Amino acid sequence: MPRIQNKALAAYRRKLKRQGIIRIELLVRKEDAGLVRSIAHALADPARQTQARDLLRKRFGGSSHGGLKALLAAAPLDGIELSRDRDSGRNVDL
Repeated sequence: MPRIQNKALAAYRRKLKRQGIIRIELLVRKEDAGLVRSIAHALADPARQTQARDLLRKRFGGSSHGGLKALLAAAPLDGIELSRDRDSGRNVDL
């Protein structure tokens, strides 16, 4: 690719990055390509993006950014014994 095209492409990608848009690549089955494209278009359309995100999050769950602590707090721990006896180790003669 000529240098001028590389510069133009880099400038275009910087512009998208400033707008909060990233480029991703997906591998999907041929029959699912249209579906994935329509989902991407719905997420990009200001009139439909909120409804599309809500629907997708409800169905597939959103990414929670709470980390391990939030994951453990949300885990179903019914019937699991979490307390244990205090172990002071073993006696060692020095």
